[in-house]
Amino acid sequence: MRDHGGVNNSVDSSRLYPRVTSFRFRRGTLTAGQQKNWETLWPTLGRDLATDPEQTPEPPIDFPALFGRIAPTVLEIGSGTGVSTAAMAAEEPDVDVLAVEVYKPGLAQLVGLIDRNDLTNIRMIRGDAMVVLTELIPPSSLTGIRVYFPDPWPKSRHHKRRLLQSGTIELMAERLVPGGVLHIATDHADYAEWIAEILATQPADGPHVVPLTRPSPISLTRPTTKFEGRAEREGRWVSEFVYTRPQPKEARAGSGGSEPARTLDSGRPEEGRQ
Repeated sequence: MRDHGGVNNSVDSSRLYPRVTSFRFRRGTLTAGQQKNWETLWPTLGRDLATDPEQTPEPPIDFPALFGRIAPTVLEIGSGTGVSTAAMAAEEPDVDVLAVEVYKPGLAQLVGLIDRNDLTNIRMIRGDAMVVLTELIPPSSLTGIRVYFPDPWPKSRHHKRRLLQSGTIELMAERLVPGGVLHIATDHADYAEWIAEILATQPADGPHVVPLTRPSPISLTRPTTKFEGRAEREGRWVSEFVYTRPQPKEARAGSGGSEPARTLDSGRPEEGRQ
């Protein structure tokens, strides 16, 4: 998920725009319609991460209070323009979705999709997903985590900026309920190899995920995007990783990371990469 907005220098913006990031800046402006949606609907549907360094740390999210019900909750990291987010939420009305993004025009577009389609199961946070994962998501609270097409940071010297590292996978596993699903997709071959290596070498004595071999508690079907044709023309194939936090009785089985990733044909949403 890239950050595409400008930095407000009047506040400490490190939580919205970290100094060393897993996303890149790109400017973006709102259309008149998006600005209206933002002003009228964002206060209800979304929130910015706190930027005041003197502010008391925010408490972990109370999902039943946030969504007004008790339901399985999915965290989507890097919702981009929100097209896939809205489509999947519409197909799963009994699942709540928390979308994390830094690209304001993308969030504004998602706000519009929510409004036009009368979706009640999406909430949004604008800010760094690592801050959200670390500070706001309680352990063992998520039924699913979706990371679709994270920025590959292809140059070797930038690999440390990739969102998916061994520590991040462990953190995600800890936030999942036992049986919860981590679904990753990338169209970058080198990043796919990187992810596969991390998943295959997880320590089994801490929070970890294993390949999913039973029915998923959430949908694994991603809608295609307008970028699919471009991906096909450029010869990019999508690698998908579908893993789950083991149930307690399965925890001793190890990471099981040797199972190959599934390769599917899909496009790349270019905005909103963590």
